[in-house]
This record gives sequence, structure tokens and C-alpha cells, in this order.
Amino acid sequence: MKRFLLPAFVFALLVAVLFIGVQRAPQKTVIPSALIGKSAPAFSLPVLGSTEQFSESSMRGRWYLFNVWGTWCPECLNEHEMLLEVARSKKVPLIGLNWKDDDAAAKSWLSQLGDPYDVVAVDRDGEVAIDWGVYGAPETFLVDASGTVVYKHVGPLTQEVWQSEFLARLPSAGGAK
Repeated sequence: MKRFLLPAFVFALLVAVLFIGVQRAPQKTVIPSALIGKSAPAFSLPVLGSTEQFSESSMRGRWYLFNVWGTWCPECLNEHEMLLEVARSKKVPLIGLNWKDDDAAAKSWLSQLGDPYDVVAVDRDGEVAIDWGVYGAPETFLVDASGTVVYKHVGPLTQEVWQSEFLARLPSAGGAK
């Protein structure tokens, strides 16, 4: 029995140290993106409810938001009203990536809740999301006019994040960073 006390004590001590470290981590909610400062991944996908194709190259020369979402994602529902507000502001086009979802469910969602997107590309198999380094929905990227990823936000878009992280980076806000 005594031979198990020392390993149990060491294990408990290690758990305590890791717990405290995680709690005190200054950026525990930030997942860095390897895409920041690099070209947005190339893709061509079907447009939701259409026979057309959409590619990132069609946005060259324009800043845009690239929002990854799905009807199966509860946090996507939480951010939807904010996306409608972003669309109403007309500050930047909003491109949706409907990720691993059912087309009928996605069309119904947008019909019922409102459609904030300029276009919705459909990523049924999830390969494009992998290329973008998506961990889970929702995730939103800001892409500049040259096609370079400027910023990535993981989680629902909020008014605070929109103001401090996205609007502040747009050229019309007084200087793209």
C-alpha cells in the first residue's frame, strides 16, 4: 500500500501544477493561425442552393470576412445576430463556408434566421476547412485585398471582437494593420 502513495502524490502534484498553469495562461482562448500573413488557401466550391461555383480568387481586390459555420453548431446560432449586424453595416463582404452540413438544413436556417452572407460556399467533405486550419465552428477570418489572411477569430463573433479586432484592421478604420 505504501508503495502507491508516492506515485499518487506525484500525480496529484502534477495535476495541480498543470491546472494552475492553464488557469493563469494569458492567452488560453487564443489559437494562433499559421495562415496569418499568408495567402488565403485556394478553393473552388459550389454555392449553396445554386449550380454556380465560388472561389477565393473572385474576392481579389476586396477585403472580406470568411465565416465558417454549420447548422449543427450551437455557437453559430449565438453569433448569427451579430453576423446580420455586420452585413447591415456594409463595411466588408461576408463569405460563409457551410462546413460539413446538410444543404437543406443550411437553406432553412438562413431562410428562418436571415441570410447575412454575400455568398455561401458549401464544404461538404470539410477539406477546404482543413486547408484554412479550422478547428471547429464558428471561426472567422479577415482577408485583405491582396488575398492575405490578416486575422483569425475562434468562437462566436461579438460586438466587442468586431470593434476591436476586425473593424480596427480594415483600411476604412484608419489603417489596416
